[in-house]
Amino acid sequence: MLNICIKCLAISNTAMRFSELKLSSQTAYAELLEQTRSFEMTNALAGLKGSFQKLERKGRSYWYFAYRDTDQKTRMAYVGPDEARVKMLVARFAEIRQDKPLVPAARSAMALGCTPVAPKHFRIIKRLAEYGFFRAGGILIGTHAFLALGNVLGVRWLDGAATLDVDFAHAGRNVSVALPASIKLDVHGALESLEMGLLPIMQFNGLAGAQYRNPKDQELRIDFVTSMTRGNKPVVLPDLNLALEPLKFMEFSLEQTTQGCVFANAGACVVKLPAPERFAVHKLIVYGERPVSERVKSKKDLLQAASLASYFSENEQADVFNAAWRDALTRGKGWQRRALQGRDALIRMAPDLANPKLWLQ
Repeated sequence: MLNICIKCLAISNTAMRFSELKLSSQTAYAELLEQTRSFEMTNALAGLKGSFQKLERKGRSYWYFAYRDTDQKTRMAYVGPDEARVKMLVARFAEIRQDKPLVPAARSAMALGCTPVAPKHFRIIKRLAEYGFFRAGGILIGTHAFLALGNVLGVRWLDGAATLDVDFAHAGRNVSVALPASIKLDVHGALESLEMGLLPIMQFNGLAGAQYRNPKDQELRIDFVTSMTRGNKPVVLPDLNLALEPLKFMEFSLEQTTQGCVFANAGACVVKLPAPERFAVHKLIVYGERPVSERVKSKKDLLQAASLASYFSENEQADVFNAAWRDALTRGKGWQRRALQGRDALIRMAPDLANPKLWLQ
């Protein structure tokens, strides 16, 4: 009888962490993601805003895409000869350049129960997407990634989803960003263009730091982070006009990334996300790294890890979670100690997650 009661309690605990979205909701999200991908690919030739032009060259007609780069100089990108395939691309471009073409699909997904982003946070994420941040190796992390992963997995999280921060990561100099030599991204300029009062927290040397704050709005904070290599000085990426704060163990969430979209009443944009199983294990690793002053964030780390671990356990995908778990354990004694510390804290909070299949070593 006691065993039955414990089992019932475990089921109850799991049910309180997420609810499965209806098939109509999952379909709405899948359609929104596909529309957003299509829009961003066609809308501006990898994010560049401009228009098609047909020009004559030596008696033949060719199509070009004229755009204004982030340095405000006009440039021309060659598209192709004046033939049927290129004309279809031009026609498709004109069709989707209507005002706010993604708004109906985004609002439909919201009405059906998919989780949106707070409007002011969405403005920030979307602007960085427009400037090419995610195509240039940027990743959405933190609670907004957690929310987005819920939509990707077809669930709605019931805990651990409140946040005041918008967090981004980049692999820094550890990744080769394939950008044309004539294009430089300006993350700082993108944030300034929003006119939301976001100011960088300055370093002692007078350079812009990796955190942005609005002195008049304490509920609006942006952080840019990367993995730690040597030292703890901000990593500056001139080609992105961006500084990154190095954090221990951050590389775990920067590997094997996936893609999703975030949305609000104003539309949607495609973002790069950590793989859900790696996101969860990373939360366990950093749990013990939080200082005492960040106990609320430590609890949220566990809640988010518990929600994702429950998803994998309940959907017979414990092996997916376990692969990420074993990866962490093989990275050294420091990684192993912190991972086990996080796991033990998780199981104390959620005994039903003592599923051996999740924690095989």
